[in-house]
Amino acid sequence: MLESGFAELKIDYKDMKESAIGACKVSENISVGGHKWRILCYPRGRINEVTGQQHLSISLQMVESKSTNVRAIFEAFVTDAHGAPSLTGGVVTVTWGVIVVAGDGDPLPVPTSHIGRHLGGLLLDRAAAGSDVSFVVDEEEFRAHRAVLAAAGSDVSFVVDEEEFRAHRAVLAARSPVFKAQLLGSMADATMPSIAVHDVNAATFKAMLRFIYTDDLPAADELVGAPTETFHDLLVVADRYALDRLKLLCASKIWESVTLDTVGATLALAETYNCPELKNKCVAFLGRDGNFQKVVLTDGFLELLQKFPSILADLRKKFGASRKAA
Repeated sequence: MLESGFAELKIDYKDMKESAIGACKVSENISVGGHKWRILCYPRGRINEVTGQQHLSISLQMVESKSTNVRAIFEAFVTDAHGAPSLTGGVVTVTWGVIVVAGDGDPLPVPTSHIGRHLGGLLLDRAAAGSDVSFVVDEEEFRAHRAVLAAAGSDVSFVVDEEEFRAHRAVLAARSPVFKAQLLGSMADATMPSIAVHDVNAATFKAMLRFIYTDDLPAADELVGAPTETFHDLLVVADRYALDRLKLLCASKIWESVTLDTVGATLALAETYNCPELKNKCVAFLGRDGNFQKVVLTDGFLELLQKFPSILADLRKKFGASRKAA
């Protein structure tokens, strides 16, 4: 039975470049496949490891398990400051203990002179611990340069409005249960190198991928079209791929621009895509300053109440409670 997990280890290489050989940065433990794991990073390498040269070492360590017969298989690559992989490792299979990233059977040293200039992040994917495990090791430049858009190192592409976006199955699966089922499960897409995506525009899909890799929303100068429309579309695609945090962030952005003219459409959006936080704010907004009386008789709002009777019930409950309190 395959499982996926996700761990993030942030490293400030500028602060650690002068650290001693053997100094280690350790991630928090994560539980995957019934075993506990952590990532070990040695910015200047481990003592007596590989060669006498300085290098970066990444290890995957099992810290707790009920079994002594566990295998882990994963790949790793290093991205440069522009998001493109600069070094690629091969696949290593071991039983229990520490796993050192290797290329073609040999350890993969990264000269420390490259750390500050070239190392944007490390991606360990396709790991298996009696199941599939995914780990990401990154730093701030990984966000800034959006490794999601790098073609090299990817293992799947998406075609949206005739525009191609390349990505990594393990990363998408770790962030979204929908992508996990689509890309690592028994669906036909799991074996397809290129997947066509419908009912989503290219700008919205690009913004979603950016969030998956960086946890960031598009900057104001990167928005295509009106901000409200952009975040409306992004909320819809977040709901489609079960990206709950992205959905909440979009709802927050939409709420910032709610007016008497838009509250009805916003309520409909919240109800359609199951966003109770946004819905509750809209209901509270209608309960203030006579706002409900100002919009209730408009054609659009009456149609909204007919289409979504639950909204009318919530409004009655809200205003009924307000009258009793008065």
